Amino acid sequence: MRQLSEHDAAFLYSDSAHANSNVTLIHIYDQSTAPGGRVRFKDILAHIEGRLHRSPIFRQKLKRLPFDFDFPYWVEDDNFDLEFHVRHIALPKPGDWRQFCIQVSRIHARPLDLNRPLWEMYVIEGLDSFVDLPPGSFALVTKLHHAALDVEEGSEITSLLHDTTPKPHPPEPPEPWFPETPPGEISMMARGLIGSVWPPSRLVRPGLNLMRTLAPMVTTFVNDVLNRPARIALTRFNAPVSPYRAFETRRFPLDDFKRIRDLVPGARINDAVLAVCGGALRHFLDMQGELPAVSLWAMAPVYMRDAEHEPGSRREVAWIRVQLGTDIADPVQRLRAIHDQTSSELMERGVGARELTDSRLHASAATLAFTSKFLTRAAMEVDKRAPRANCTITNVPGPDEALYLIGARMTYFSALMPITDGQGLVFAVTSYDGKIIVSPTFCREQMPEPEVFAQSIRDSFQEYLAIADTRRELKKTAPARKKTTRTTLIRTGRPEATISSRPATPRKRRAAKADDHAAKD
Repeated sequence: MRQLSEHDAAFLYSDSAHANSNVTLIHIYDQSTAPGGRVRFKDILAHIEGRLHRSPIFRQKLKRLPFDFDFPYWVEDDNFDLEFHVRHIALPKPGDWRQFCIQVSRIHARPLDLNRPLWEMYVIEGLDSFVDLPPGSFALVTKLHHAALDVEEGSEITSLLHDTTPKPHPPEPPEPWFPETPPGEISMMARGLIGSVWPPSRLVRPGLNLMRTLAPMVTTFVNDVLNRPARIALTRFNAPVSPYRAFETRRFPLDDFKRIRDLVPGARINDAVLAVCGGALRHFLDMQGELPAVSLWAMAPVYMRDAEHEPGSRREVAWIRVQLGTDIADPVQRLRAIHDQTSSELMERGVGARELTDSRLHASAATLAFTSKFLTRAAMEVDKRAPRANCTITNVPGPDEALYLIGARMTYFSALMPITDGQGLVFAVTSYDGKIIVSPTFCREQMPEPEVFAQSIRDSFQEYLAIADTRRELKKTAPARKKTTRTTLIRTGRPEATISSRPATPRKRRAAKADDHAAKD
C-alpha cells in the first residue's frame, strides 16, 4: 500500500466547491493515418486496457482515514470499470470549435469521483466544422486530479498511451489482474497511529510542517519589503472564482513567432509569447474600459538546469514575475521591456526549448501536468489578500517528433489549467507540429464571452506580425550603398593610408613621388 505524500494530500484537502485541483489535457487526432483510415471506440478501449498495467494510478483509488487522522492511502479498486473512466460522446451539429470549448469546459469543471481512480477520458467525435483540422478528426480529453499525478516518477497517464510511429504496436493482451482486498479502517487507524510515532523522526513532523508553512510567508514578506514591485492593479481576473470554467484557444505558426522575436535583438520566443499575451490583455481590457494605468504582472515558470541531477531527471522549477507592458502602446517597446526583464542570470540558467522537447526527458503532457501541480501549490501558498500577479503564463514546448494513438496522428495538444481565487486566468502555451497554441482558462463568470478574448489574442499577434512584415519590406526596398574598392598601401614607416583604385592624376602622382623621397631620407 502506498501512502499519499504530504504535498499531494495538500491538493486533495485544498479542493472546494468552486475550485478543484484538476488538469485537463486535450489531444486531437487525424484518424486517416490509422490502419484502414478509421479508429473505433472499441479499439481505443482495447488499447487502454492493454496498457493499464504500466501505471498503478489507472486502477488505484484513495482510501481516507476517519477524521483524516493520517494521509490517505492508495488501494486497488475492487470495482474497477474501464468503461466508467473512458466515455464516448459526440458534439451536436454543426460540431464547431465553440461547441467543443463549451463541452471540454464543462468536463473540466466537474469534480472527479474521489471514491474511484482519479482520472477520466472522453473520446469526442463530431468535430465536423473545425478549421485547419482534417475531416473526421476526433479528440481525447483526459482529466486527472493532481493527487494522482506522479510525473516525477514518469507515470504520467497520457504519455503511456502514445507511440512515436504511425504503425501501431501489436495490441498487448491484458494482464490478469486480481485486486487486493483493501485493509479495514481499524487496521488503517493502527497503521496511522504507529506511523505517526515511528520512526522517531516523524515525531518532529508537526514542527517541520509549521516551519514549512511559515517559510513561504516569511520569504514572501521579505521579498515584498526588500524588492517591492510596482503596485499590482486588480482586474476582473483577481477576484473569487465560481465553479464554472471557460476555455478558448488560438493556433499560430511557430515561424511567425520567430519573426516577432527578431523585432528585438536577443529576444527569445518566450519573450514574444509574453508580449503577445500582454498585448491581448491590453486590447481586451481597453475595449471593456477596464485597462489599468500601470502594467499587469504575470507569473511564469522557468525550468532550471542542475548539474548535480542525473540525466533524465526532472527539472527544478523557478517562478518569475514579469511585467507584461500592458501600459505600453508601442508593441515593439513592450517586447523590449519584457526582454529586459527576462534577460537575467536566472533565465540564462533556464532549460532551453530543445531540451524540453526531448520526449525521453520531458513528455509534453507530463511537463505541463508538473507545471500545473506547481502552479496550484504556489497558489495555495500565496496570500489571497495581495495577489502576486494578475495571471499565469506557462510555456511548454511539445515534442519534436509526431505522436500517434493507434496509428492516428496527433495534430493538436493543449490543456485546461486549474484556477483559484485571485488567479482566475491561466494561459497554457504549448507547441506542436510547427504551431504554437495559446489556450487561456477562465472563470466563466469573469469571462462570459471567451471568444472575444481569444480574438484579442489574435489581434495582438497580427499587430506584431504586421510590424515584422513592414520591416522586412523596408529592408527589401532600401537602396543599396555604393561600394568603392579600397587598397591598403604597404607600410613604409608612416601611418597606413588608403587610396581609391581610380587612376591617379598627374598632381597626385607628383605628390606621392615626393612622399616616397621623404620616406627614404
